[in-house]
Amino acid sequence: MNNSNNGLDLRVAFVLLAGGVASYTAFLHPTVGGALLVGIAVMTILHVLLRQ
Repeated sequence: MNNSNNGLDLRVAFVLLAGGVASYTAFLHPTVGGALLVGIAVMTILHVLLRQ
């Protein structure tokens, strides 16, 4: 995806939002897993999937 204006595009905003929601959910329910680990995993997976 071409990001010529050096700003946030829709894909980056979506990945950050999904990571934030996943981190917040994991923070509220510690049995789900570590908040940072879950957030990073979701953002990484979405970034890889949406990159193709």
